[in-house]
Amino acid sequence: AHMGHARTYLIFDTLVRYLRSRGWRVEYLQNITDVDDKIIDRARRESTTPLALARRFERRYLADMRALGVRSVDRYARASDFVREIVAQITVLRSKGYAYRAKDGYYFDVARFKGYGRLSRRTVAQAEDAVSRIDAGVAKRNRGDFALWKFPKRPPETRRAPRPYARTVTEDGEPAWCTPLGWGRPGWHIEDTAITETCFGPQYDVHGGAEDLKFPHHEAEIAQEEAASGKHPLVKVWMHAGFLRVDGQKMAKSLGNFTTIRRFLEEHPPALLRWIVLSHHYRSPINYSQTLVDQARSSLATLEEFLAKLDLVARARRRFPPLGIAARLAAAEREFHRAMGDDLNTPFALAHLFALGLDYQQKIWTMPSSEAKALRRYVASILKMLGVAVGSTAVPPRVERLVARRELCRGRKQFAQADSLRARLRRLGYTVEDTPAGPFVRPAS
Repeated sequence: AHMGHARTYLIFDTLVRYLRSRGWRVEYLQNITDVDDKIIDRARRESTTPLALARRFERRYLADMRALGVRSVDRYARASDFVREIVAQITVLRSKGYAYRAKDGYYFDVARFKGYGRLSRRTVAQAEDAVSRIDAGVAKRNRGDFALWKFPKRPPETRRAPRPYARTVTEDGEPAWCTPLGWGRPGWHIEDTAITETCFGPQYDVHGGAEDLKFPHHEAEIAQEEAASGKHPLVKVWMHAGFLRVDGQKMAKSLGNFTTIRRFLEEHPPALLRWIVLSHHYRSPINYSQTLVDQARSSLATLEEFLAKLDLVARARRRFPPLGIAARLAAAEREFHRAMGDDLNTPFALAHLFALGLDYQQKIWTMPSSEAKALRRYVASILKMLGVAVGSTAVPPRVERLVARRELCRGRKQFAQADSLRARLRRLGYTVEDTPAGPFVRPAS
């Protein structure tokens, strides 16, 4: 998985985290496509079976998600575990006249479904100009018809009748199931609606993915499920994530301009990628560059320093006149939720956090400890809810001891020794700022 994929997963992780933080009970399902033409082709090249290849990349994907802190998914559903349900849905579509049999499999007749194209605002006639996984069957009725069930090029030879839904791999390396439709495997689109109908029923609340899934994949899902169930709409809310671009082009393996999640995390903390994603509206494109990475790193460093200063003031237990933090936090919280409720406007939501920092940056050293504690708790809770794990501000014990010795020297007015200790700290990579709340220590970088 590359960073373009990661953007989509981080967006939906943020959505689910936010809904749950507001008290909503959310069931989050992700499908795993483990039956697909591209998988079959690669398995042939690597001299393995398609399902073995799929499991290998599934493990890698789940490891990448753990590394990114994506923990909101309740269930991962493999297409290969829902073949009975897929066949059942195709059978319903066939009985209603939406599916027909051709030489190489069963297809969905898009001309029969009057609403085809309304999500992407494309017509049936335009279907042929799509370049994303349009099935190229020669016996189709319409150019835009898509495969529901694919017969193997060479059906498996069996000496005795196989048990229902037995699975095998043909001589051509194609996985095939023995079903009432005949030997074969599901098309790409039907996998998803069979899974969601089984898990959620014929209608549910939110569905989405990257922008390029809108057509033909999501159009196909709408057509299949609504035709089969007779219910409209399939989902209430569609969410499509914008592309991550490099030099104006979509990040894609086919273009060779991608950076894998794993490679990015070798050089940067997970919070950095999540911050880049949250700093842009989920529907907007992101142009990835080193400048963007540097800006995100600077923003995170500013927040980490602000939290560290608040932590220092909270521990100092000093009394100053109150600054009215409670009222300001209540207003900030309303603004934050208003932004998140407005089509998940995470850039505006993050702007409210920075506005808090700007409001109190100059007043932080004269802030009552109780208010510093409340402000820090609020900012930290928002970051935790968004999944942004800021770096620790703790310093090594050796540095703490040098800071304590320097404070002792300053108290005794031994300023030369204090300056010498400050220089030693600088050589260790730390700076010390003397504040009304005590010494504030941070990495020099």
